[in-house]
Amino acid sequence: MSSIRVKGGKKLSGEITPQGAKNEALQVICAVLLTESDVVISNIPNIIDVNKLIDILKNLGVSVSEIDKGKFTFNAKDINLNYLNSSGFANDAKSLRGSIMLVGPLLSRFGSASIPRPGGDKIGRRRLDTHFDNLEKLGAKLNYLSEDKTYSIESKGRLIGTDILLDEASVTGTANIIMASVLADGDTSVYNAACEPYIQQLCSMLNNMGADISGIGSNLLRIKGVEKLNGTTHNILPDMIEIGSWIGLAAMTRSKLRIKNVSWDNLGQIPDVFRKLGITIQRDGDDMLIPEHKNGYSITNYIDGSILTISDAPWPGFSPDLISVILVIATQAKGSVLIHQKMFESRLFFVDKLIDMGAKIILCDPHRASVIGHDFKSSLKSTTMTSPDIRAGIALLIAALSAKGESIIQNVDQIDRGYENVVKRLKKLGAEIERI
Repeated sequence: MSSIRVKGGKKLSGEITPQGAKNEALQVICAVLLTESDVVISNIPNIIDVNKLIDILKNLGVSVSEIDKGKFTFNAKDINLNYLNSSGFANDAKSLRGSIMLVGPLLSRFGSASIPRPGGDKIGRRRLDTHFDNLEKLGAKLNYLSEDKTYSIESKGRLIGTDILLDEASVTGTANIIMASVLADGDTSVYNAACEPYIQQLCSMLNNMGADISGIGSNLLRIKGVEKLNGTTHNILPDMIEIGSWIGLAAMTRSKLRIKNVSWDNLGQIPDVFRKLGITIQRDGDDMLIPEHKNGYSITNYIDGSILTISDAPWPGFSPDLISVILVIATQAKGSVLIHQKMFESRLFFVDKLIDMGAKIILCDPHRASVIGHDFKSSLKSTTMTSPDIRAGIALLIAALSAKGESIIQNVDQIDRGYENVVKRLKKLGAEIERI
C-alpha cells in the first residue's frame, strides 16, 4: 500500500487536461459485450478501476488491443461464459463496483449472467435492488446465493420489452436496464431514468451500433428492441468530477490554473455551485480559467440572508462525487455553509481528518456538515491521514497541498482508482509531491 508525501502551502500554475470520464468508461466498455463486431473507444482513462474492468473482459474472452494512448479496440465475438463461475471472476468482480454493469449486456446477449456482490468505495449502503428488480420485469429470473453473496440471473429466450418505473434514478441501474433492453423483444420505456451526460453518451453509442433509443437526455427513455448490434467508434467525455477537483485545487492553493477542453455543455450546475462559494470561473473557448484568488473567496448567502446549503441530487442536480471537494474548499472560504450529502450516509466521515488539520466543521449527522471558513487567516495544519475512498482521497490531497508543512496521505490506491497519474500531473503544476 503506497502513500503520497506532500509539502503544501505552495502556489501552483499552468494548465491541466482532464482525463476521460471514469463513470462513462465503465458503462461503454461493458456495452462492447452486446456485439460480435469491433468497437473502438477513445479517451479511456488509465486508472485502476477501468483497467480492472478491461482485465475482466479479457478473461471473458474479449479481444482487446490498444491502438494509441487511451484508444482501444474491443471484440466480443468469442465469449467464455464459464469464467463467470470461476473463483478468479469472483475475486476480480467483487473488488470493482462497476462490474455490476456486466449483467445487463451478458443477460441480453447470452441469456444469463452472474456477479458477486460488488465492492468499491465504502461510503454507505449501495443496494442493487433497482438493477435486479427491473431486469426481472424484462422476463429474467434472479437467484441470490446468500452463502457466497452471488447474484445469478437468467432468461429463457429473449428478454421481453415492458414499462419500467425506477424507484431511484440510479446511474448504473439505468445503464444496466438500457443495455438489457436494446436486444429485447418489443418496446421498453424507462421512467425516472438517470439522465447524466454519461448515460446520454452510452445511449448515443448504442444508437450508433444500431439500437433504437429515444428520449436521450430526459428521464423517460423509450427503447425499441432490435435483433443485433454492430460495431462503432466512440469518444469518452472529459471527467466532470476531475474538472471540479481541479477547480477546488486552484481555489485552495490560490493558484492560477487553466483546465483544458472541459466540454462546457456537459458540466451542468458544477460551475455555478463553485461560484456560490465565491470562486471565479472564466470561460475561454472550451477551456476553463481559474484566476489567482489573492484575497480569498466569499460564500454567497441566500437572498434573505440565510446560510447557503449545498446538497447533491441526481442529474441535473449537483454531483455527489464533488461534495467532498466542496466541503474542503469551504474550510478556507469567508463565511459559512451547510453541506448536505443526501445519497450516501458514510461519505462525510472523512471530515474528522480535516478537523485534525484545524478546519472548523461540525458534523451534524451522517448526512450534514456545517463549515465555518477560515478566510485564509489561518492555514490548515499538515498531518498524516488515510484516504477512505476516491473522492475523499482527492479532497484530502487538496487540503494537504494547501496546508503548510509536510503531510502524508496513506492508501493512495483509492485515489489511483479514479485519477490518472495524479502525482506526475500535479508535479507539472509545481506541486511538491512524491509517491513513497
